[in-house]
Amino acid sequence: SILSSMISSTAKKLLSASASRNAGMRLTATRGVATQRMNLFTAVNDAMRVAMDTDESAVVFGEDVGFGGVFRCTNGLQEEFGPQRVFNTPLCEQGIAGFAIGYASMGKTAIAEIQFADYIFPAFDQLVNEAAKFRYRSGNQFDCGGLTVRTPCGAVGHGALYHSQSPEAYFCHTPGLKVVMPSGPADAKGLLLSAIRCPDPVIFFEPKALYRAAVEEVPVGDYEVELGKANIVQKGTDITLVGWGNQVNVLKKASDAASALGISCEIVDLRTLLPWDQDTVLSSVRKTGRLLITHEAPRTGGFGSEIATTVQEECFLSLESPIKRVTGFDTPFPLVFEKFYVPDYLKVLEGIKETV
Repeated sequence: SILSSMISSTAKKLLSASASRNAGMRLTATRGVATQRMNLFTAVNDAMRVAMDTDESAVVFGEDVGFGGVFRCTNGLQEEFGPQRVFNTPLCEQGIAGFAIGYASMGKTAIAEIQFADYIFPAFDQLVNEAAKFRYRSGNQFDCGGLTVRTPCGAVGHGALYHSQSPEAYFCHTPGLKVVMPSGPADAKGLLLSAIRCPDPVIFFEPKALYRAAVEEVPVGDYEVELGKANIVQKGTDITLVGWGNQVNVLKKASDAASALGISCEIVDLRTLLPWDQDTVLSSVRKTGRLLITHEAPRTGGFGSEIATTVQEECFLSLESPIKRVTGFDTPFPLVFEKFYVPDYLKVLEGIKETV
C-alpha cells in the first residue's frame, strides 16, 4: 500500500542517517569510548548488523523479518545485506528451527526469529531433541553451535493468552542449550553478540515490553557481554533481589520504595539463566541473609524454584528468613486481569517487607 511504502521509505532514510552518524564513532568503539542512545529494539538491530558485518556466513530469517519484523528489530537489514542473507520464512516454527539447525550444523551462523515466544512450542522438539543434543549424540564430531533463536516474550499490556507468556523455564531444563534474557539495551546488544558467537545453541528471549520503553547509552560498534555472568545492578545489605528481563526494572522500582522505609536492597540481574551465575547470587545472599526472586512466568516449575533450592542447599546457615518468590499465577495469562496477574513493584515491595 501507499502508506506501507511511505513508512518503509522513511525507515530506510532514518537507518541510513543513523549509519552515517555512527560511521566516525565506530572507530573509537573498540576502546569503549563511543556510545549512542538506543532503545532495546534498535540495540538488537545493531547487534545483528555487527554480527553480519563481521561474519559473512551469518543469516537472519523468520516470519516477516525481511520487512523489519513485527517489532522492527530487523529493520533495514535486508536492504543492507540482501535477500540472500535476510529473508522471510513460511509460518512454520518447526521449519524455522529445523532449517536453522541444519544451516548451523554446516559451520554457519544462523540467527532465527520466532515471532512470539508463545509460538516457539511447535519448534520445541527441534530445539530440545535436536539442537541441544547435536554435539552430545555425535561424540563432539558435529554441532550446531552457530544457532541463535531470538524471540520476544513477556507481558505487553494487551497480549492475553498467546502473546504474553514467558516460557524460559521449559528450556532451562535442557542440557545443551544456553538461555539468555536481557533487561536493557546495552546488555541486549552485548549479550546477543555473545550468543551469536557462542559455540552452543542459544535461546535469546527479548522482553517485548522493553523494545521501546527501555532507553540507555549503548556502546557503538562490536562489543560483547559475557554469557553466564550476572550483573549486580545495585548493592545493598538487607535483602537480595534476583530477577531477569523486565522484572529487573520492577525490582529497581520496588527497591526505591523499600529504601524510603529504611530497607537496603541488593539487586542481581541474572542475564543468563542457563547456565546461571550461582557464585554471584550465593555471595550476595551470604551477605544479606535474605532472598526474594521474581519472574513473570507461573510460580510452579518457574526458574525461581531452581534458584531458591540452590540457595537453600548452599546458604542455609546464612538465611535469616524464608526465601520469597513473587511470580505470575498458575493460570493461563489473562487479558482483562493482566494487571492483577503481573508481579508488579507493589507485590515485590510487600514481599520485601514480609521477608525483612
